Amino acid sequence: MDYKILNTIKTPKDLEHLSHAELAQLATEIRSRLIEIVSETGGHLAPSLGVVELTIALHRSLNSPKDKIIWDVGHQSYVHKILTGRNETFSTLRQYGGLAGFPKKGESEHDFLDSGHASNSISFALGMAEARDKKGGKEHIIVVIGDGSLTGGMAYEALNQAGHLETRLVVVLNDNEMSISPNVGAMSSYLAQVRLDPTHTRLRKEIEQRIKKLPAIGGLVYDIGMHIKESVKALLVPGMLFEELGFTYIGPLDGHDIGELERNLVLAKQVEGPVLIHAITKKGLGYAPAVEKPEKWHGIAPFVKRTGEPRSTSDVPTFTQVFGDTLVNLGNKNDKIVGITAAMTSGTGLDRFAKAHPDRFYDVGIAEQHAVTFAAGLAMEGFQPVVAIYSTFLQRSLDQIIEDVNLQELPVVFAVDRAGIVGEDGPTHHGAFDLSYLRSIPGLIIMAPKDEDELRHMLFTALKMKRAVAIRYPRDKGFGVEISKDYRIIPEGKGEILVEGSDVCLLAVGRMVQNSVDAATMLRDRGVSASVVNMRFVKPLDTELVAWAAENHKLVVTVEENSIIGGFGSGVLETMAELGLSIPVHRLGLPDRFISHGSMKRLLAEVGLDANGIAYSVNRKLDEIGGKAHSKVAVKRAAGKRTSVFKKF
Repeated sequence: MDYKILNTIKTPKDLEHLSHAELAQLATEIRSRLIEIVSETGGHLAPSLGVVELTIALHRSLNSPKDKIIWDVGHQSYVHKILTGRNETFSTLRQYGGLAGFPKKGESEHDFLDSGHASNSISFALGMAEARDKKGGKEHIIVVIGDGSLTGGMAYEALNQAGHLETRLVVVLNDNEMSISPNVGAMSSYLAQVRLDPTHTRLRKEIEQRIKKLPAIGGLVYDIGMHIKESVKALLVPGMLFEELGFTYIGPLDGHDIGELERNLVLAKQVEGPVLIHAITKKGLGYAPAVEKPEKWHGIAPFVKRTGEPRSTSDVPTFTQVFGDTLVNLGNKNDKIVGITAAMTSGTGLDRFAKAHPDRFYDVGIAEQHAVTFAAGLAMEGFQPVVAIYSTFLQRSLDQIIEDVNLQELPVVFAVDRAGIVGEDGPTHHGAFDLSYLRSIPGLIIMAPKDEDELRHMLFTALKMKRAVAIRYPRDKGFGVEISKDYRIIPEGKGEILVEGSDVCLLAVGRMVQNSVDAATMLRDRGVSASVVNMRFVKPLDTELVAWAAENHKLVVTVEENSIIGGFGSGVLETMAELGLSIPVHRLGLPDRFISHGSMKRLLAEVGLDANGIAYSVNRKLDEIGGKAHSKVAVKRAAGKRTSVFKKF
C-alpha cells in the first residue's frame, strides 16, 4: 500500500493540519501498516487495530510528551508507536534489538512506563498527577485502560483514591468487550448495559440535535448542553458507578469517530477533577479474521496476510496443549477437578476443559489474587482446583498462595505456564522468578517436567497428592516424544539419572534437561565425561541424588531457566551445606537483570542456557578448578590436571 499520509507523520504535531478526510485515510493506512508488519513479526494485532482512531484523537488533542499518556498493559500501543516517530523502525517490532511490543521508557520520550501487566495504569497516573500538582505543573495525565483491565481490583483501588482526592486526571476506558478472553463478571455486565441502552442513546442524540437547532444561540448553548447531556445521562444509566467513585463520566462514545472523541477530550481537559471517557471500540477492526475471532488474534504468531493462516505449522503439540488435553482426560474420570484461569482461557489451554466441563470451569477475569483464594475455597469444600496462570502473572498472587492455600494446607494445583524465557514479549512476560518466590513457601511442592509426556504424569501425580503443588513448564512446543497411554505416579522428591559420567554432573530441571543432555554429548565429543540428572522436583529436592552427584564427580553444575538468585541452584547449594558436602558447584540460570525481547532461541543463547552455552560454561569451570581434589572420590579421579583446549562451540 502507498502510505501517502502516514509517511508524512514524524511526530504527533504533524496530525494537527490534517482534514477529516485525511484523518480517515490515515486510519486506513495505519491499519494496513499494522497488518503488514505483524504478519511478519507476530504480536498484538487485534487490540491495536481497535484503537486506531482513538490513538489519533488522543495525539491530536494532547501535547505529547509534555502531556503524558499511560497505556494499561500496552498491547494496544502499536499505533502510538507509529505516530510518535517509530514508523520507519516499526518493522523491527518484537525482534531482538528492535522495538518492544509494549511501551518502553528507553525507546521514546513519548513512553512513560515499561508496561506489560494489567490494571496498574491508573495508580501510576494518579501518582504522577499528584506529583504534578505538588510541583505546580499544568500538563495533562491521560490513562488508556481496556475494559478487561477493570476486572483487576487494583484499578478500583486507584479509581477510589482518585475520586477521593479529586485529582485532575483523565481515564479513557477502551471498551471492546474483550481483554484476551471474553470479559466476565459484574463489571462486564454493567458496561454492556451502558453500551447497549437504547433509551440513553436515543435521548442523548435527541437532546444534542434540539440544542443545536436553537435559533441564534444554538452553537453557544451546545457546549452547555454537553453538561445537560451528562445530567440526563445520570438519570438513565444504571448505577452510575464511576460517578459514585467521584469521576465525571463522559460517554459512551463511538471510539472510531475521531471528531467526537476529540471534542470530548477537549471538554475533559477543562474539568478540575477526575474524568472517565467511555469509548466503544471494535477489537480487530479492519481485518476480517481478527474481527471474527478477536481472542485468537489478540496475540498472534506470524501469518499469511491474505488468508490469516500461520506461516509455520508443526504436528508437535505445545506444553500448553498437552496440559489442556490431559486435564480434560483426567476431568472426565474425576468430577471433583475444577479448572480456573484469569482471563487466559485459550492461552493456558483451558479452552478444551471449558468446552468439555463448562460447569467446572471458571474464568475470573484479570484477578489472579482472587483466582487463587477462590480455588482455596473450592478445595476447602472437597474439590480439586487446578489454577492455570502464566508465571509472570502468578507473581501477583504470592500472598494468597502463602496465606490462603499453603497456610490452610489446601490441595490446590498451580499450572504455571510460560515459565522461563517466553521470547518476543520481553521482560514483563518472562517467567523468570517463580522458582525463587515459590520455593520459600512451606508445604508447597514444585515440579518441572523435562518433556511433554512427563508433564502429563506430573499433573496426574499432583492431583493424587492432596497437597498444594506447582508445576512449571515453558511456552514452547514439546520435544515430539511419544505420549504414554496410561499415567504413572512420580515418587515425591525423586529425580532420575539420564546420562552417567565421571567428570561433571549436570543437575537440571524442566526444559533445561534436554539442553543439558545435548551439552553432555558435546562435552563427551571433546573428552569430558558428563552425567545428566533430571531432578524433576525443585522442592523437595532429591537429597540422595545431590549427594551422589557431589561424591562421584569433581564438579556439579545446576541448570535452570529461572533467576540465578534463590532458585533451584540455590536450593542445591543449601542442601549440600546441610549434608556437609564440599565440592565446586557452578550455577547456570537467568542472570540478575531483566532479559530483553527476542526469539527464545536467541535469548537462551544470550544467557548461556542453550546446549552450546552450557557446554562452554562447564568447560570453563573445569579449567578453573583443574585437577584439584575436592572430595574423597574425586581424589582418585583427578590424578592428572585437566588442560582444556575448548573454544566456545
